[in-house]
Amino acid sequence: MLEFLKQLTDPQSIIQYGGLALLLFVVFAETGLLIGFFLPGDSLIFISGLICVSKPELLGVNLITLIIALSTAAIIGNIAGYWFGYKVGPPLFKKEDSIIFKKRYLETTKAFYDKNGGKTLIVGRFLPIIRTFAPILAGVIKLDFKQFMLYNIVGGVAWIALLASIGYFLGSYEWVQNNVGYIVVGLIIITAIPVISTYLKERSKKN
Repeated sequence: MLEFLKQLTDPQSIIQYGGLALLLFVVFAETGLLIGFFLPGDSLIFISGLICVSKPELLGVNLITLIIALSTAAIIGNIAGYWFGYKVGPPLFKKEDSIIFKKRYLETTKAFYDKNGGKTLIVGRFLPIIRTFAPILAGVIKLDFKQFMLYNIVGGVAWIALLASIGYFLGSYEWVQNNVGYIVVGLIIITAIPVISTYLKERSKKN
């Protein structure tokens, strides 16, 4: 089980062992399941685009097909998250911390949502934790579903298309192929900064 979880947090292992099917599930889970926040969405999408040009046989699809498939998974994932939040509602904020769920994740997302409104569903796609809890919070506050779907589709397609395309066009460079690990770490740091900043500001206000 530990080995399986380790592979789920390693983008290259996900693609190597599970191919396109596991790739689609991970994108769906990170945006549609409460426990999906730990999955490596950004780096996974970037590497999948890179593999489309460097090792196309691993996924068996071209870039356009990859973008359409992953965008669909991301959009459906957000819909699942929205309806989960819609049905469960405010009790989520009273839920005690567990090994997986931390109430501060939801509170950080709420602070981000209070600042950016519905745009959180677009901007939040590029931010870890926020992209998992943003659709859930939209359901909790019962955001109009048509408005939610507009943000959902725009954000999902933009997130997938941008990262996959960058990976695809950089994948032809040997230096990039040899230094994927460093690039992934840099991507994680860059996307984590706004989330950490929002959390620290919210914590400071409470203190």
